[in-house]
Amino acid sequence: MSPRRRPWDGIIPESECETYRIAGLGAPGGFGTRPALLVIDVQYRSVGDRPQPIREAIKQYSVSCGEAGWHAVVHIRSLVEVFRARGWPILYPFVAPKTEHDRDSFAAKVPGVMAIPAKGYDFVAEIAPRASDIRIPKKQASAFFGTSLSSYLIGLKVDTLVITGCTTSGCVRASAVDGCALNFKIVVPEDAVFDRSPTSHAVNLFDMASKYADVMPTADVLTRLDSLPGGA
Repeated sequence: MSPRRRPWDGIIPESECETYRIAGLGAPGGFGTRPALLVIDVQYRSVGDRPQPIREAIKQYSVSCGEAGWHAVVHIRSLVEVFRARGWPILYPFVAPKTEHDRDSFAAKVPGVMAIPAKGYDFVAEIAPRASDIRIPKKQASAFFGTSLSSYLIGLKVDTLVITGCTTSGCVRASAVDGCALNFKIVVPEDAVFDRSPTSHAVNLFDMASKYADVMPTADVLTRLDSLPGGA
């Protein structure tokens, strides 16, 4: 049986992948026994109101990732359904609406973030939070920076984070790095995260898999979750 194709195959040179293997990078981190699902920034601003090629999608919302986001929504929804059925916590770190006071360094680099209409901040209906879920407004890339996320996770006795949403190179990666630094086991379903750049998506998945997270298809994540005890 041939090895499973990885998202970065054909993008990261094989010689570099081999160097990482020789160095011992990318060992599995594994799952704990108390997972939580993070659904990061899956709002209409990130995907548009319907699947479209990105050049069309950014005419509606300049920060949209287009149809790549809608492809990921299908997989995020399958994870949401399992977490709900098993009584595990689901947390929604989301981009808080911008005000004049949010003209920070990031806004200087990406001025379009200051011009998103109110509808753009709504959660995508297919995976929107319920009253029992935890919503965490954030102002920066990491879901941990300046938020109550760590406090919630400690209170819920979480040891494993399954991180979904966008962008792979931005908020997902920043949250994975910070989560790893706080000693959570980090799992990134490669088809349940998305980015406006397929290349950036692939490269960041490679880097997270090498140092910070277990990266695998959603189907494999679901198989691993199925072996864990469930219940709130």
